[in-house]
Amino acid sequence: MIIQPRTWGFICTTAHPHGCAANVREAIAATRRLGRRDDGPRRVLVIGASSGYGLAARIAAAFGFGAATLGVFREKPGRARKPGSAGWYHAAALQDALREAGLRGASLQGDAFAHATKTQAMDLIRRELGGPVDLVIHSLAAPARTLPDSGDTVRTVLKPIGAAFRGTTIDTDADRLAAVTVEPADAREVADTVAVMGGDDWRLWIEALADADLLAPGARTLAFSYLGPELTWPIYRDGTIGRAKADLEATAATLDRHVGRDGFARVAVLKSIVTQASAAIPVIPLYLSVVRRVLREKGLQEDAIDQQNRLFRDYLYRADGRAPDLDGEGRLRLDDRELSAPVQDACMALWPRITDANLATLTDYPGYKQAFLQVYGFARDDVDYTTDVDPIADFDCTIT
Repeated sequence: MIIQPRTWGFICTTAHPHGCAANVREAIAATRRLGRRDDGPRRVLVIGASSGYGLAARIAAAFGFGAATLGVFREKPGRARKPGSAGWYHAAALQDALREAGLRGASLQGDAFAHATKTQAMDLIRRELGGPVDLVIHSLAAPARTLPDSGDTVRTVLKPIGAAFRGTTIDTDADRLAAVTVEPADAREVADTVAVMGGDDWRLWIEALADADLLAPGARTLAFSYLGPELTWPIYRDGTIGRAKADLEATAATLDRHVGRDGFARVAVLKSIVTQASAAIPVIPLYLSVVRRVLREKGLQEDAIDQQNRLFRDYLYRADGRAPDLDGEGRLRLDDRELSAPVQDACMALWPRITDANLATLTDYPGYKQAFLQVYGFARDDVDYTTDVDPIADFDCTIT
């Protein structure tokens, strides 16, 4: 079939297998250009490994350090006449690339929140990775979670706390600015968002690995987070998602007892990128359009793979053997370039000048839209979107 993008606002309901495979190849090539090192992780578990930062982390570990990797994800396989999800195609392409490179790797399709998925992951670590993991990355951005013990389903909401949020975003269907108002969350919505996006599932994974004796001595574990600039705080840092991220940080301190004296549990605060999740957050599409322009002009723009390669090489596994630099809250900060004063001052200077008429010229909105489509494998110059492709991408993947 011929697959074209079908978009409504921040949702794209199709994905292109060849374009997603090109995304993976591009990230692998960027990692290989940095050279392979042998002083990093040997066996890595990535929970939420099919897109965005999770996918990039698995690539950085495998192709930057030769690590054996297990990726856990929940994606939609392609069927006859119906495309699968971008994450499925990314995972398929990466599994093929690992095999071609002679690297050990396994993929697990299942609900990462479920006990059964964790049990299956332990079996795969023993069988396919060959021993305890020394790095665990938790990178889930989920709209909902079925609680593993009660069976209740709770959902994430993107809302402020205490007062309504009023701001400006982009109507990406009409390519123009739009006012947005979001009413505050109630107590149940806050609690449910923390249950989905907070640290509870990270804790359960680490405890399951420890109980199975599958954490190597001195293991390291990370969860990814985002803070953002002050203009996004009412809807993000001070909102329901921010409350969940605070819980994530509190959880990190409780996990140190599982990783031994030489290991650590940390939250890594990353820069803003265009992802399926970030596109859904009010104001973020407009902010991304602005900050992408400023970062590009200053030669500081980084994509997901750039961030992950910097995380692995300059923070987690420094060539000089030193411990990673931390901020005052004990976090790894890879948003340092984005949140630097020169970058944020330039963004704030542009912000009040943006109108419908200059949106495409004063900001990098065209680049934002292209990056959004590329998340799903579209808008790439190296892919012919007029030819028939097979939407089924079968690969060696364990399914729970």
